Parts: sequence; structure tokens; C-alpha cells
Amino acid sequence: MRKLVQILSLFVIFSLSLFSQTYTIEQYLNIKSAGAPTVSPDGKFIAYLTDITGTNQVWKVGISAGCPEQLTFFDERVQFVSWNPKDKYWILFGKDLGGNERTQLFLLKSDGSEIKRLTFKDDVIYNFGTWSDDGTMFAFTSNERNRAFFDVYVMNIKTGKVDLIWQNDGNNYVVAWSPDNRYILVSQNRSSFDNDLYLVEYPSGKAVNITPHTQPARYMNPRFSVDGRKIYLLSDEGKEFVGLAYIDVKDGKLNYIYSTNWDITTFELSKDGRRIVFVLNVDGYSEVYSLDITTGKVVKLGFPSGGIVGGLRFTNDGRKLIFTYQSPVKNQDIYYYDFVTREVKQITYSSTAGIPISSFVEPKLVRFKSFDGLEIPGYLYLPKNAKKDSSLPVIVSIHGGPEAQELPRFSALYQFFINNGYAIYAPNIRGSTGYGKTYASLDNTTKRKDAIRDVAMIPEFLKTTGYIDPKKIVVYGGSYGGYMTLAAVTFYPDLWAAGVDLVGISNFLTFLKNTGAWRQKHRMAEYGDPEKDAEFLKEISPFYHVDRIKAPLMIIQGANDPRVPKSESDQIVESIKSRGGVVEYLVFDDEGHGLAKLKNRIKAYKAVVEFLDKYVKDKKMGL
Repeated sequence: MRKLVQILSLFVIFSLSLFSQTYTIEQYLNIKSAGAPTVSPDGKFIAYLTDITGTNQVWKVGISAGCPEQLTFFDERVQFVSWNPKDKYWILFGKDLGGNERTQLFLLKSDGSEIKRLTFKDDVIYNFGTWSDDGTMFAFTSNERNRAFFDVYVMNIKTGKVDLIWQNDGNNYVVAWSPDNRYILVSQNRSSFDNDLYLVEYPSGKAVNITPHTQPARYMNPRFSVDGRKIYLLSDEGKEFVGLAYIDVKDGKLNYIYSTNWDITTFELSKDGRRIVFVLNVDGYSEVYSLDITTGKVVKLGFPSGGIVGGLRFTNDGRKLIFTYQSPVKNQDIYYYDFVTREVKQITYSSTAGIPISSFVEPKLVRFKSFDGLEIPGYLYLPKNAKKDSSLPVIVSIHGGPEAQELPRFSALYQFFINNGYAIYAPNIRGSTGYGKTYASLDNTTKRKDAIRDVAMIPEFLKTTGYIDPKKIVVYGGSYGGYMTLAAVTFYPDLWAAGVDLVGISNFLTFLKNTGAWRQKHRMAEYGDPEKDAEFLKEISPFYHVDRIKAPLMIIQGANDPRVPKSESDQIVESIKSRGGVVEYLVFDDEGHGLAKLKNRIKAYKAVVEFLDKYVKDKKMGL
């Protein structure tokens, strides 16, 4: 009996040591992921992107078996990859320089032996669209003629000949090509919640709008039916939530197939046209369904739960569906679902850098009522064995967009801070997607202050949980989340112990003037017109109210950022310093809108950790 007690005691001690084990920020940032799968025409391989080397590069692996093989070896990130639908020997990919988003296009031999550059103007953006059905051509858009607009082009990959198909002063993207190669489908985007689809005849360039509408609506992810008579797509025309629909090419009528009180986030059509698989977004978590096009029957599939499914790609025989999966406690990898055996099998195995999965923490989905009674959902992460003694520092993480949604994704950074004694609260404040068209519009233009007030309500809500030290609340975010960070510490200065802003907007007037020419109208639709709304934009811009800031700030910026230019960070840093405020500033000369390179992520987030430990974690209660 004594021996048994000793063994049990040793087991308890060992278990507690596992829970108390901490790991370095370098380890967490070396956790890898795999995504963006594209399937070879013979169905034997996938090409995909993974950051094993520190930036996303193209890799290849057999679907059923085989060792992963690296195909590209750049210092810069690869942005996308697409396998030729008919020629197993060629893969298309895109790459920019230093995060500047001026994407250039390349052809890659599928054994990695040859790379052909296809575009050669480094100051121009080339947006890949889709392949022709026979794989001899691909359609793309480019702002070569005018940096504010994207025209439609077609390139023949054998001859290299490029033809301008549709010249149009709009924000255009190629989204599909009909099976008979007769029509290229183009999405013209006016805002994040309003676009039209144009059928552009190839090669004449004659264009017809097939989605005329009066109220804002989205028409997304279109796919031609096998016979080319229908276009399957996602839409919220006349609806609160995004549903699955089709447009009859002949009469242009929109017909809904499936809709509910949650958004459908993505879908894929099998190559034989008999099956659609779609993903439902239920409070951020993915549910996957199969729809039989002939019978209309919908069946829920046995996919992994508790996380996010994406990257859907059928093999040509329709038997397997390739997909990506991640959850708060599982870094993203690529899997397949077999429709015959109904089994899910993992294809890629991304490293967790020696950190046990058992140490990762799941969040709780919680809601609080904002100033006007609106319920705000969010994810609360607590360290293991957290106690209700009001002692935890917390990071309030605001997502970017704003037309986006905080999801139960894997975040190495979240898990690092949780493992080191911080709580994380990641809300979907008003203006977020995933909760209906009305909710997403509640922060538009002059309603921006209401979204800021949502953030200001969070500290009081967190106090009620019993876990949080009210003197140790940090606000953190990137891009639009960076703006909300700056706005929070400016307009509600007494609530925050510190703020961390990555590539955030500080002044809407200068931002709308200096952001990429192709983005200006799109952003005005969300934030306001700098001429008509100048006074209001000044009112909500932190730059004009720097004197109110009390909390220490850390600001991180990429020098090549085309979305939120470096000048946005420069000007507020200079203003804070001139007033004697506390601000630490890191600029990365080889980055854009965010940090793509591992060495830079390590440098930046080590600095963030030191900053927060100095100003927040080690701060004494009540001081």
C-alpha cells in the first residue's frame, strides 16, 4: 500500500510539473501550420503553403502517402498556389517583395526543377483569378493601366501571350471561368458588403451585369455548374445571413438552395457537379454539410469539431475532399474526408515545437451587454488552474477588418501569454461579421464611436468574472484592431494599463489619402468621405487627441505597408514623444501589413513580452 501511495504521489507531482512548465516565446512562434491546398489533376498530390522555413513556401506531398517536398526557397513569403487543372507538371504561385502586396506571378514545375516568372513590373499588382477549363490559359486582373483600378487579362501559358479582355474603372477580380471557356466571371467590389458579378465574354470582352440590385448585397465564391447553365454562389441578397444559392445564367434569377440564421462561409462543388459541401459558421465554429444537388438532401458530415474548417478542394474523382482544420488547441493542418469510407485522415503534420498539445487552452464563448443592451460575443481564455482572486492580467485582443470575425483559431501568441499567466479576451464587437448583416453595419461611418464604446465596456465586464486584476488590463490589436487600440487608450484613458498597436490607423484623414489607390473608395465606404465627413473623421482619429493618452504604448509597423502606411505610426509616435508620453516603436524595413518573417516575429513579440512584463505583469496591485 505504501508503495502505491508513493507512486501516486510521484504521478501527482509529475502532472503538476507538466501544468507549471513554461516555454519560450521562440518556441511558440516556431509552431508551424499548413494551408491553402491545391490538388493535382491526377488526384495523387497536393501542393500547399507552410511556414516550416520561417515564411510560407510551396510544398508538395502525396495525399495517401509520401514525404513532404519543398518546391520553393525564397526569403519572401509565397502568397498563393494553384495547380494547373489539366497539366500535372505545372503549378502557379504568387509572391510579393517585403510585404508590399505587389504580387508577381510565377509558373513552377511540380518537381521543383524550374520556375518561370510571368509578370515583370514590380510596382504593379497581378491578382490571379482562375484557370481555363483546359489549363492552357489563366485569367487575372492588374492595375498596370491605372493604380486605382483592375482590368481583366488572359495569359496563354505556352506562348506567354497576354490579352487585355476587359478594361474597366472598377475594383475587379476574376472569380470563375465557364467550362466551355466562353465566359469569364468577374466580381466588381464597391465595399466589403456590396459587389456585382459580370459575365465577360471571352475573347470579345463584352460584359453583362448578372446581379443588378438596389440594396447592398454580396455575391461570393461563385462556381459554374458542369453544363455552364448555372452559377452556384454564396449571397445575402434580401437576407440577413449568407446562404447558398444559384443564378440561372439565361435569366439571371437568384435562387436560394440553403440558408439559416448563420452564415455559410465557404463551399465547394464536386467535379461531376453532383455534390456541394459547405461550411456553416455557428458562433465562429465550423459545421460541415453535404448537399446532394439532384435530391436536395442535406447531411451533416463527420468532420472535426470545435474549430475552423476551410480550404475545401475535391479530387477529380469526387471521392475525397481536401480541407484545412485548426482549433484553439490544434495548429492548422491539411486533411481529407473520404466519402466512401466516411473517414477523416490527416495529410500534413505541423510541428508544435516541442510544446505539448495538452498545455494549450480552449476558450469559453461568453457574452456581455454593451452600453445600449447589445450582446457582444467573445472568447475568454484563462490559464489552467486560474483562481477567482482578481489577480490575472488580461489582454483584450481586438480583431482587424473591421469586416472580419474573431474565430476559435489557433494562436501561438495567445497560448504563450496564457501559459505565462495572462488571460485573453477576444471579442466580436459591433461591426464584426458572422452575426448577420445588421450587426456588421452597426459601426459604419458615424457609428464608429459605438464600436469604441463596446471596447470600453469590456474592462467592467471582465471584473465581474472574478479572475481579472482591474489594474492590469491591456488592449491589443492589428490593422483596424490597431486603430481600436489607439482609440481605446485615447478616448477611455483610465481603463488600460498598456496598449499594443500593430500597423494601426491613427488619423483617418491621412490614412484615406495615403492608403493604396486601389483601396481608397473601398475604405471610404466603411469609414467615411474625407471631404464630406472631415470633422467627424478628425473627431474619432486618435492623432488629434494624443494629449489624453495615459497608458504606455508599443507600436509595431512594416515599412512597406500599402494598406496602413508607415506614416500612420510615425505621426502618432512623434506626437506622443513630443508630449513626454511613453511609447516604444519598432519598424521592420522588410515587412508590410503585418509580420511575415519568423526572425521579425520573434524580435517583435519578444519586445511585446518585455514591454507587458514591465508595465503590466510586474505592476503591483493598486499602483
